[in-house]
Amino acid sequence: MSDCIFCKLASGEFPSNKIYEDDDILAFHDLHPVAPVHFLVVPKIHIESLAHAEVEHQALLGKMMLVAARVATEQGLESGFRTIINTGAGGGQSVFHLHLHVIGGKKLPTNITELSTH
Repeated sequence: MSDCIFCKLASGEFPSNKIYEDDDILAFHDLHPVAPVHFLVVPKIHIESLAHAEVEHQALLGKMMLVAARVATEQGLESGFRTIINTGAGGGQSVFHLHLHVIGGKKLPTNITELSTH
């Protein structure tokens, strides 16, 4: 999508503070972190949300999870981290391109409503 910020980041049209990239996925630090470590894992193809994922995206979704775990370890989150996918406006999604938040580096509240993510 031509007006999607994450598509522009994934294509290299806009710069990002990337920490991982391959042919399918980009991971970069969140501009508004809610924890000492807060990065996003984004597919390079435009998928509006998790609710819009199809069977043909199954391998990509699994790869996103594996990349999230590997990059979390590389970012020093050996003791644990949280993954969040906000889906749709009612689920708190504000950028309508599927993305996975990875958050850690401090003791996280057990009540996830205490964290603010987009």
